[in-house]
Amino acid sequence: MRYVLLAFLLLAIGCQSVEPKPPTPNRPKPVAESLQGTPLYPLEEPEAVLQKKDSLLAIAFSNFQKDSTNLEAIIWYGRRLAYFYRYPEAIAVYTKGLQHHPEAPELYRHRGHRYLSTRRLDKAIQDFSTAARLAANRPIEIEPDGIPNKLNQPLSTLQFNIWYHLGLAHYIKHDFEEAIDAYKVCMSYSTNPDLLCATTDWLYMAYRRLGKTAEAAALLAVIQPDLEIIENTSYFNRLLMYKGLKAPQELLNLESTDEDAKLDLVTQGYGVGNWHLYNGDTLQAQKVFGQVLATGYWPAFGYLAAEAEIR
Repeated sequence: MRYVLLAFLLLAIGCQSVEPKPPTPNRPKPVAESLQGTPLYPLEEPEAVLQKKDSLLAIAFSNFQKDSTNLEAIIWYGRRLAYFYRYPEAIAVYTKGLQHHPEAPELYRHRGHRYLSTRRLDKAIQDFSTAARLAANRPIEIEPDGIPNKLNQPLSTLQFNIWYHLGLAHYIKHDFEEAIDAYKVCMSYSTNPDLLCATTDWLYMAYRRLGKTAEAAALLAVIQPDLEIIENTSYFNRLLMYKGLKAPQELLNLESTDEDAKLDLVTQGYGVGNWHLYNGDTLQAQKVFGQVLATGYWPAFGYLAAEAEIR
């Protein structure tokens, strides 16, 4: 009897020690890793933004389901997935699409973009190089915007985006000579002030990193304060800083938490940090790069470039 009572006592103690635990929140899975190996998670966004993206993704998925071999359906399904930071899924869609369209530069261009987003730089370079070869004899193709600008006016082309992102991938790897070669080609497709500013900025920085100050300075002659810019204000501001028309501190607005302001800080901040770096102030450069990374706005190319500076 004593052993029976002891058994009941132990059972009671055991039951009391097992308390119900609150359910673990469903944390999103990481969609990439930083160049330092840190997991990167989808950014949180306002509900209204998510609803808009979700409705557009539903349309793209419906079109893809109707014909999963249609090139436009493949492209847009992949793009809409990527706008949700679902980069691995987007890459898989493009990869499968290439089985049906192995000669489509668009698929290599978009997959390369998402290899960049996921920090797989060598794969990105391979895809952009393939896209450049396949698009070499194609007519210039306007690329529709997935997230329209304030004028709802697409500004870039397939050819521009191939060479621009190829140059960027080389730049992130600090292969500055290769970046310069790509951006020189990209310049021939930079046919409006927005594209001119974006290409000039990265080309300027690549020259400066190699100590080619004369070549860099020559690029700034066409950059005037009265240029009409629709999208690339951050690159324009960086160029005005290089010309001495803006002070570096003007480009570092650390007060606002608005998402657009974060993107501006990341883009402009990398340019400011890089400016300090090639002007010999390594300590200040690292401080600014740290401010860029502190935003957490990791999908931006300025953030990726800052990662590459602190490895």
